[in-house]
Amino acid sequence: MVFKLGNFLNGLTGKSLKTQELKKEKFSVFWGLPIMSSDAISSVAYAGEEILWILVPVIGLLSYKYMLYASLLIVFLMFMLTFSYRQTIDAYPSGGGSYVVAKDNLGTTAGLIAGASLTIDYILTVAVSASAGTAAITSAAPFLLPHRVGITLGLIILLVIGNLRGVRESSKLFGIPTYLFIISVLSMIIWGIVKIHFMGYTPVPLYKIPEASGNITLFLFLKAFAGGCTALTGIEAVSNGVPNFKEPSQKHAKMVLGLLALIVLLVFGGISYLATLYHAVPNSEVTVVAQISQQIFDKSIMFYVIQATTAVILVLAGNTAFAGLPLLLAFMARDGYAPRQFAKRGRRLNYSNGIVMLGLLSCILVIIFKGDTHYLIPLYAVGVFISFTLSQAGMFRRWIKSRGYAWRHKAAVNGLGALMTFVTAVIIGATKFAHGAWVVFILIPSVVYVMRKIKLHYTEAARQLKLPMDQKPKKIDFASQKRYVIVPIDALNKSFLKALNYARTISDNIIIFHVSVDDAATEKLLKKWHQYGVDIPIVVKKSPYRSIVGPLVKFIESEEYAAGSKDTVTVVMPQFVVTKWWGNILHNQTSLFIKTMLLKRRNIAIVTVPYIIDEG
Repeated sequence: MVFKLGNFLNGLTGKSLKTQELKKEKFSVFWGLPIMSSDAISSVAYAGEEILWILVPVIGLLSYKYMLYASLLIVFLMFMLTFSYRQTIDAYPSGGGSYVVAKDNLGTTAGLIAGASLTIDYILTVAVSASAGTAAITSAAPFLLPHRVGITLGLIILLVIGNLRGVRESSKLFGIPTYLFIISVLSMIIWGIVKIHFMGYTPVPLYKIPEASGNITLFLFLKAFAGGCTALTGIEAVSNGVPNFKEPSQKHAKMVLGLLALIVLLVFGGISYLATLYHAVPNSEVTVVAQISQQIFDKSIMFYVIQATTAVILVLAGNTAFAGLPLLLAFMARDGYAPRQFAKRGRRLNYSNGIVMLGLLSCILVIIFKGDTHYLIPLYAVGVFISFTLSQAGMFRRWIKSRGYAWRHKAAVNGLGALMTFVTAVIIGATKFAHGAWVVFILIPSVVYVMRKIKLHYTEAARQLKLPMDQKPKKIDFASQKRYVIVPIDALNKSFLKALNYARTISDNIIIFHVSVDDAATEKLLKKWHQYGVDIPIVVKKSPYRSIVGPLVKFIESEEYAAGSKDTVTVVMPQFVVTKWWGNILHNQTSLFIKTMLLKRRNIAIVTVPYIIDEG
């Protein structure tokens, strides 16, 4: 079974890698750009649409003018964040992003809030990107709409498998489609502008623009701006994942960050400008990008290329989360604020536990929200801008305290970044609160609470396990201490006999213990016991409530049993092991249940004696 499972895993995720091969599993600039920035690049596919969803129903045709203003403001904010995170990369070459920066400079609580915010954002990134990818697919093939949840779950599973194959393979697997998207969208932007300004084309909207029902207000504009800020998610991932780049990792990370900003400027700015020229009207069945590409290319092959590459990049946006969250969880696990399993590298030298958890939680979100991006996005940008703010504030305090080279300039950049991201976070929280953002304000404190409980558990476990330097192992008089062994029995068979033979090697004080929940079965066992003539006493205790563990523990602690309070009782558990994975489903796993309960008793040692059933 182990051999077959190994072959299956090799086929699914690739052969195991040696620890020494870790250096090869790093991003170059060319392959790091599409993986670490796919979230930010893909967000442009629906960020402009979110702006129009808010403006069009209220101010109609005037929406396209104010959409352009909101887009310019978002681009300015993006460049501020880019300059700020370049300084973070220089200051923290080991990565960790907002969590490490906030924890080092603002305290543990701020670090945990940043970590919780990013964790929630990364999970939402995968759910939103896969759902948006499905929306692009159903825009080109509307007959698939009823199956969008199933399609979205399938896409997430593919992402999990791809990322489990390791950094190098996943970058090549998912990097090429990202470049195809960039090339195809830039071609659409250029041709769309040429078609109107140089060829005299007059665009006709595919859908009727609603009549204005109100006037533009500051609140409405800020609400639209907040919707478009989803274009900025993922920028932090580059500074968070500096260790994923080849040496010199800082230089390569900063190059990727700069290229990312340039691409977002061209693609987001270009699509926003095209939306104002072609007057795309948002609706739940055909995306804005699909409407624009249809007007520019009609239903030619380029239309389907745009839809295909958009669908792929939207799905691959989740790669930013798969590259960022497992690394973030590894940092928190090393500090004791996340389960330690997240700090261990898997077969392919990636943090596979974090990858699997991210995929599982994203699937749950998709099922809850039925794969609708419009319901998921209000939860999306709140957490990331909270982490942005904490990161920028942490860097600002770092420069103020250190007062090193050019500290005033650096403090000014991060200070302005902190102010702008804080204002944006307040705007997003206020405008999207009633639409679902309130959930994030409950989730973040809840996640922080869980992190603190995990830390408390590890601290208490370490305290109790700590061995002082002056405490030497005590000499124990084994001659005066008796060793008692209990062998539970349900049926007299080869599995039990193997356990009994082992028990004889460690003690002469053996008791066979049987819990009777069926009189007929017990009578049959005792009859067989006497037929075999075993010279060891068998103790039978009835359990009217069918509990197995209760009578065993009660017997050990009672005066009926000869063991003293300081004696160790060894319970030898017979357990048969099946070679087929599905065979475990066919057995009640009583021995596993008993072991789980007995482990909580200090004076009980448990030995499992396996008996393998080879099914061929």
